[in-house]
Amino acid sequence: MPKPHTLIAAALIALVSYSVPALGASPAAQTQKFALELVSPLQSKRLAALDWFKTRGKKDAIPALIQALRFTQSNRREIIGALEALAGESAGDNWHQWMLWQEKHTEVKPFAGFAGFKAALYARIDPAFSVFLHAGVKHEIRLEEIAWGGVVKDGIPALTNPKLLPAREAGYLTGDELVFGVSINGDARAYPLRILDWHEMFNDVIGGVPVSLAYCTLCGSGILFETTVKGREKPFVFGSSGFLYRSNKLMYDTATNSLWNQFTGRPVVGKLTGSGIELKTRPVTIASWAEWLKSNPGTKVLSLDTGFSRDYRPGKPYANYFNSAKLMFPALVDETRLKAKDYVFALRSSGADKAWPLSLFANGRVINDTAGIISLTLIGNAATRTVRAYRTGGQKFRITGSTDRLTLDGESWKVTEDALVGPGGKKLHRLPGHIAYWFAWNGYLGKSGEVAGAEN
Repeated sequence: MPKPHTLIAAALIALVSYSVPALGASPAAQTQKFALELVSPLQSKRLAALDWFKTRGKKDAIPALIQALRFTQSNRREIIGALEALAGESAGDNWHQWMLWQEKHTEVKPFAGFAGFKAALYARIDPAFSVFLHAGVKHEIRLEEIAWGGVVKDGIPALTNPKLLPAREAGYLTGDELVFGVSINGDARAYPLRILDWHEMFNDVIGGVPVSLAYCTLCGSGILFETTVKGREKPFVFGSSGFLYRSNKLMYDTATNSLWNQFTGRPVVGKLTGSGIELKTRPVTIASWAEWLKSNPGTKVLSLDTGFSRDYRPGKPYANYFNSAKLMFPALVDETRLKAKDYVFALRSSGADKAWPLSLFANGRVINDTAGIISLTLIGNAATRTVRAYRTGGQKFRITGSTDRLTLDGESWKVTEDALVGPGGKKLHRLPGHIAYWFAWNGYLGKSGEVAGAEN
């Protein structure tokens, strides 16, 4: 995958040839015209537009100026000066810092016609972006916070009904490599992270259930969604739009080109906005290949023959990002309890969203806890980012020393992908959840969800 800064440079070259279309004489059209001239190839027009916005003196121009700060190599000092004049304060000398300022200041609304301005701006990067952003588009997130992620539409290509291999043929995998493990109705699949790092999405049918794994590498979360929705004839098929919101990918559905929040499973921009659709989550496990294969000997595994030419060696393409404490794109995060890129296990059950720091599972641990009114047991291993949660009704399970067995009142229970299975076939069913970076969970569920403490 090309580096984001390389693609940003290419976008700047594309913007040099940009010409402002005729927009009419209304005040909104005039404002949009000057906003587009902020990225004009002519310095005289850029400076004239900056003077016009400073003389106009309204904060609603700030979102457009922040866009210009990212995509204009010249006159950065003048753009920052205009931002400071309108905001009444300084936020810093770069786009990243001003995006954080903007996220804090929800009272600042963009001018009428901002959607058309942003659509025209991004269409110069990729004309296909026009299916997502256009004048008058419905939205329930702030359009000014949508950021370009450095790739074009489908530049990170989803895998749809990908080729799978029997486990014995997956010689390219080593035992300590991590995979996304999914098992539905006895159909077990393994999707190695080293492949999904390049694709960030698969659409598949597992155990007769149409699902999509939406994997946001930037926020460390692979979330498994059911794609069949009541009232719709066909399951949704998803792809990567090339856009981000608060450093989280905006995926899109191929039927309506609506943008969806990857973390919440809700459409947030486009035709389906306000529809009330929220995709149902299913359990997904991150585990080492050796552990997954031991627990699921009949598993199938994703083939390297994906139909795309990528360097699928381990550590490509995000090794530097995964090993850094820094975010690549701007997002506010409360770090009083955890650092932005600390891992958490996020329970995603109806009315019971809760996060457990992955560090609680160091060296393998069983935790008996509650989330809302749900009593549950979690078993995990921080070393492989493996956590499974089961609804256990207040019963206190203990670890046995084996990764696939727990004990309750002296009786042995088997850990499976669907349930804890006890004597006589008794079952305690699994709850949906996934791993994520703290900043993503905090940003989307921090106000409504719980966070586990160190003592359980």
